Amino acid sequence: MSVLTNGTWVLVADSEKALFLRNETDAEDPHLVVVRQESQENPPDREQSANRPGRKSDGPQGHYSAVDDTDWHELAKERFAADLADILYKKAFRGDFKRLVIVADPGTLGVLRDELHMEVSDKIVGEVPKTLTNHPLDEVEKIVKESLKDS
Repeated sequence: MSVLTNGTWVLVADSEKALFLRNETDAEDPHLVVVRQESQENPPDREQSANRPGRKSDGPQGHYSAVDDTDWHELAKERFAADLADILYKKAFRGDFKRLVIVADPGTLGVLRDELHMEVSDKIVGEVPKTLTNHPLDEVEKIVKESLKDS
């Protein structure tokens, strides 16, 4: 049985953008239509940090060690993946999709896997570890079809 059947949802995501797509045809000639779009503004960490890294006392000798500052940019990426997982859970719970393919860069894919509820994980029929968020839909269709051919 082919993976990209009629009605299968395809999430195309990176750490800042996501497209929720639905296949309107079959696996031989997929036609993906946009169901929903999500994005977040995530400026570089240097623009989000309020001050320079802190220092902490090493004890009574008067020595101080540098403390790593919080990487706000990286936290925002992880939070975005968690938000996507929440959206997918709500959609799965409502029965909006029965099958899901996730297309994301390896980092986002890893965070998503950790965040997905079993209600969503059980519906995953394929994964494509690629960044396709800036590709036109016709290219996404071809790449996803080709990547899932052996599944």
